Amino acid sequence: MFNADSSLTAFLNTLTPKFYVALTGTSSLISGLILIFEWWYFRKYGTSFIEQVSVSHLRPLLGAVDNNLPSVNFTASNGEAESNRQNVSECKVWRNPLNLFRGAEYSRYTWVTGREPLTYYDMNLSAQDHQTFFTCDTDHVRPADAVMQKAWRERHAQARMKAAYQALELNNECATAYVLLAEEETTTILEAEKLFKQALKAGELCYRRSQQLQHHSPQQEAQHRRDTNVLVYIKRRLAMCARKLGRIREAVKLMRDLMKEFPLLSMLNIHENLLEALLELQAYADVQVVLAKYDDISLPKSATICYTAALLKARAVSDKFSPEAASRRGLSTAEMNAVEAIHRAVEFNPHVPKYLLEMKSLILPPEHILKRGDSEAIAYAFFHLQHWKRVEGALNLLHCTWEGTFRMIPYPLEKGHLFYPYPSCTETADRELLPSFHEVSVYPKKELPFFILFTAGLCSFTAMLALLTHQFPELMGVFAKAFFSTLFAPFNFVMEKIESVLPSSFWHLLTRI
Repeated sequence: MFNADSSLTAFLNTLTPKFYVALTGTSSLISGLILIFEWWYFRKYGTSFIEQVSVSHLRPLLGAVDNNLPSVNFTASNGEAESNRQNVSECKVWRNPLNLFRGAEYSRYTWVTGREPLTYYDMNLSAQDHQTFFTCDTDHVRPADAVMQKAWRERHAQARMKAAYQALELNNECATAYVLLAEEETTTILEAEKLFKQALKAGELCYRRSQQLQHHSPQQEAQHRRDTNVLVYIKRRLAMCARKLGRIREAVKLMRDLMKEFPLLSMLNIHENLLEALLELQAYADVQVVLAKYDDISLPKSATICYTAALLKARAVSDKFSPEAASRRGLSTAEMNAVEAIHRAVEFNPHVPKYLLEMKSLILPPEHILKRGDSEAIAYAFFHLQHWKRVEGALNLLHCTWEGTFRMIPYPLEKGHLFYPYPSCTETADRELLPSFHEVSVYPKKELPFFILFTAGLCSFTAMLALLTHQFPELMGVFAKAFFSTLFAPFNFVMEKIESVLPSSFWHLLTRI
């Protein structure tokens, strides 16, 4: 007769304590490696590798329906459709209004630290911007512009600068060639300003020439539009040069003149440059005038708009604000207005306070930002932290009140309070825009995936077993034999039932085989 119990007992008796030490040690090592990989993958991509593989490959095999597939819904209300359009626009990547100079600032950072502050994705977006704003369909008619059209497509900076010099040899009034050299070749703001002034002379000449011919044909109109974009870009950069060189009033005048001359180009957000310069002058009344015009419900918001409005309201009460006194007597009307403005700003971009309060280290801002994302928070705090520090008590008021925002929006991805729900696409886009050495701020904070917790528990349990087996091999061997005996008890019960049903001749034949 076949006796499973005796066979199992004989097998377990052949196992030595060294086998149990090797088994538990190997299990602990493998589970530890899985845990390390899962943790690295979660920190880098924000999800569990095991979970992602199971969702991507196992669910289709099991016949599960993927809820992420797009579906057509013809009964959506106007409000839902508007919300969807808003979410799409909030995930759009915008040109940073205060972006730094490639040669004079970004490249100098690389020379000093050995780190690249700009990602390939960010620079590729800039290349697309340059091709959109600085080229037109008639460039092939003019040799210098044809060379510059190719220059904006070059991946390497040296090739772009070489092409710019070739364009200047063909035409020493090629404004876009001066722009490229001012952005990328110069190593100081003074050098950049000098080249931008040369670009301004050439740009104004081209602008006046194309302005007279713009109505002659669609091609001439497109060329005039290109010349307008070039001129606006040059004047804006000259204003930024003046701001960086300490000539603040000159910068403010240049920005205001530019906004008056080209009022339809508000999408370039020149008012954000103006706000920052006015804050540097501490011209808070003028800042309020600009906010009154651009902090409108019909216009897209930004961290600069929301946090500058909060700063102005905090300025009225922050110097005398005390959390202990406020808890005793309650908040005054002015303090309540300041707190509500802070809550509004934090809801729009919850990443900013950690940079303003210096809870996270700043890096150089990227050339493009994602509104409501970490990239926008870095760009805002990089330029505006000094303005918050200048207002006495403003950072203290922010520190005491900013976290209260999250009580009003317990489910920010589903429903907002003053704004639309927080877009879920920001983390992915920010990881593309920001350099790898920066730890991207994530909101709302993701909980650890189940498989990380599971592998952590498994690793801890097997490590404890390995330690106990190494210290007490004989005792753990007895426990292991008892465990396996108990584990195989149902199997033994089934085999006994089978023995009682099958004839004994079957078992004799099985034994011979």
